[in-house]
Amino acid sequence: MDKRMVEFVSALRANGARVSLAESADSIRAIQEIGILDREMFKMAIRSTLVKDKSDVETFERLFPDYFGSDGPPLMPPQGLNDEQMQQLMDAINELRQQLREIMEMLAKGDMPSKQQLDQYAKQAGVSRQMRGSEQIQQWLTDRMMRQMQLTPEQLKAALEALLKQLKEQGMDAEGRQEVRETVQGNAEAMREQVRRYVGQSMNRKPEEYKKRERVDDLMDRPLSSLSDAEKDELRAHVRRLVSRLRSRAALRMRKANRIKMDVRSTIRFNQRYGGVPLELKHKRRVLKPKLTVVVDVSTSMRPVAEFMLLLMYEMQDQVSKARSFAFIGEIEDVSMIFNEHRPEKAVPIVLKILPPGSYSTDLGHCLNTLCRDHADAVDHRTTLIFVGDGRNNFNDPRTDLVQQLKLRARRVIWMTPEPTYLWGTGDSDMHAYAPLCDAVHEVATLQQLADAIDDLFIKAVRRS
Repeated sequence: MDKRMVEFVSALRANGARVSLAESADSIRAIQEIGILDREMFKMAIRSTLVKDKSDVETFERLFPDYFGSDGPPLMPPQGLNDEQMQQLMDAINELRQQLREIMEMLAKGDMPSKQQLDQYAKQAGVSRQMRGSEQIQQWLTDRMMRQMQLTPEQLKAALEALLKQLKEQGMDAEGRQEVRETVQGNAEAMREQVRRYVGQSMNRKPEEYKKRERVDDLMDRPLSSLSDAEKDELRAHVRRLVSRLRSRAALRMRKANRIKMDVRSTIRFNQRYGGVPLELKHKRRVLKPKLTVVVDVSTSMRPVAEFMLLLMYEMQDQVSKARSFAFIGEIEDVSMIFNEHRPEKAVPIVLKILPPGSYSTDLGHCLNTLCRDHADAVDHRTTLIFVGDGRNNFNDPRTDLVQQLKLRARRVIWMTPEPTYLWGTGDSDMHAYAPLCDAVHEVATLQQLADAIDDLFIKAVRRS
């Protein structure tokens, strides 16, 4: 059962469901508690431990029968034939040609096809681990395997008629021949279901997951601005899995940092009044979850990076005590409420619609003035201030003095830019002026670089107060 669970979890992951190692272990422990005799209880137990998102329920329901429906309906031997009729059946089968004889023998006797036989038919039909897709593709591949086994409806009908003709010539009565017909037809349906489940498992084996991961890894290392719409859709689907890993790492660091440790210096200072007796321990206090304020350039050149930055940050919301978001081009807008009211994948398009791109309209200096004047409460000593932009101002005043003011009030100032350092200072770029005022500057041209920058942000969040 443990092996089957591992295969099932691999299939869920290969089809886009997020399942962690901890959740896989939870499902196995749940099975150990409730057993497998009650099928519905068993199904609900592993669904409740493996499925977190409503969107993954359909995937679970589609794959579950392929892995936990036994190996398909059993094939049954004829129930109403006497010994003489069974011998007549075997003699008739022996008159058929070799491959058809093997198939009809399984159907007539109720024998299960072996794993080796299914593998051979699958190879002949072109079913491989590299194939993935919808239920329609699974159905199509099942039909191909059934054709290789000479069990299409037409082939089965012809073979069955030939078998019944042989039985009639050998003297089997009509009642016995009807029993053979019903047995063969019932077993043919059962075998088709077995083949369908075999195909489903073959399509969802782990090697394909590795292939898909290689594809995603390649896209994560390509500049976001160079991706097609279809490739961006692939990465959007991957963001939840990426965030799951980042969230787990951040939570682990925070748990470690939350362990109570004695503050030696504070303990010595505090207890000097007692001369060392009695001794009252003092412990280190930590601020674990950061406050974030993000100022994002959503001009045309920055939109791919801005979209994925906002998706990542708000998917990490449970690791943040408070988040404020501002989007700007020529004017700046507080978009925090949009993310409070909508899921990130819906909120981002709304934000981009509120601020339509224009030609040469970016003015960060003007937007900084509005931020300091109208939204001063967005930055305090606990706030990590994050700028996401290429630092290009269309030759307007960069207002580095306002960045300096914000730095004095913020805990840290981080800048994320898609442009490499050799482009700083070219054209209308003011990055050479902004960079010295920041505690860190990250190049985030790709999703991998963006994820690394977010991860670094939460590493720095675990600190002493």
